[in-house]
Amino acid sequence: MPQRDAAGPRPTSRDVAHAAGVSQATVSLVLGDKWRGRVAEPTAERVRAAARTLGYRPNLAARSLRTGHTRTALLVVPALTNDFFAGVYTGAVEVASAHGFGLVLYPSPTGIAPARDPFASARAALDGVIASSMAVESLAELRAGGLPLVMLDSDASDTATVNFDIADGMRQVARHLLALGHRRIAHVASAVDSWTFAVRARALAGAVAGSGARLVRTERCELSVPGGLAAATRALAGVPGPDAPTALVCDDDLLAAGALKAARRLGLRVPEDVSVTGFDDLALARAVEPELTTLRLPAADMGAAGMRALLAELAERPGSSGPSAAPAATPTAASASSAPSAPHDAEAPESEKEGGRETVLPVTLLARASTGPPPTP
Repeated sequence: MPQRDAAGPRPTSRDVAHAAGVSQATVSLVLGDKWRGRVAEPTAERVRAAARTLGYRPNLAARSLRTGHTRTALLVVPALTNDFFAGVYTGAVEVASAHGFGLVLYPSPTGIAPARDPFASARAALDGVIASSMAVESLAELRAGGLPLVMLDSDASDTATVNFDIADGMRQVARHLLALGHRRIAHVASAVDSWTFAVRARALAGAVAGSGARLVRTERCELSVPGGLAAATRALAGVPGPDAPTALVCDDDLLAAGALKAARRLGLRVPEDVSVTGFDDLALARAVEPELTTLRLPAADMGAAGMRALLAELAERPGSSGPSAAPAATPTAASASSAPSAPHDAEAPESEKEGGRETVLPVTLLARASTGPPPTP
């Protein structure tokens, strides 16, 4: 097969068709990933081999003008201040790449706050958007324009959503502490006005109510280690004492790290004098001492599920850029595991559950050294 001359003109689809002995229409089907059921596998491989040998790359600008689709999606997240949203991106981009999509990452420049619309004419630049509820309020223009949208960590509504089972996770934390014997619990809560943190607060209050335990106080703070330090210092005032908490439930590992600092500064031992729990299982959870009892939220699974949900949304639209992608797999029930996730290709995680347009992913309690029985009176 002839090699491309480095100094020669850019190869065209006609060159690929000639080298592979097929029509240009066949080249378009194969390289556009729309060949399954229409072109034999050996022929498709011959076309791909010819394209590789010639160094052929489709003219994406021309394709976009012709089809009206860019095969590009946008992922909107808060500022990348921890490794959670990096994991979301990793899972999403793996699925996107497997389906011939590009993924543009847009971290909110103001952190955990409404993100500005990153594109003045987003409908012309994108096929769809995946967005965290923590950084999306001002993307109303995208909604109004009818651009396909998948929300992460959001109240299920008329928009496709991908959520962790946050309420179950907080109930797991509460059951763990209650089983250890804790009866006075304080909540170190994020002050971020977001669905996910509201769910955590409701679930914790519900799990404690009627258990014989008490939620003795709630301290809200910014989502940071210093914020957790300040809130935990307030929560631990009066320890030891008859109304002081013996356990701190923190909305995030960052807050829990701050709580560990607060306990140490107050001369309290963790977990002998007070237990501390986190949420997310960031790398930080294993870097602190003692290591944090926390909830594992598989970030890459969320990103992968979000991209699959967007592909499904696109596949339902006339003239879609997404139907060549394999449809989202029908998941089967299985217990959650703390083992690393499998590669995030077209297959959904076995433990993923779907209800309507909401995908719910399980979370797992990881009991580590920061929790233990309460101190004896």
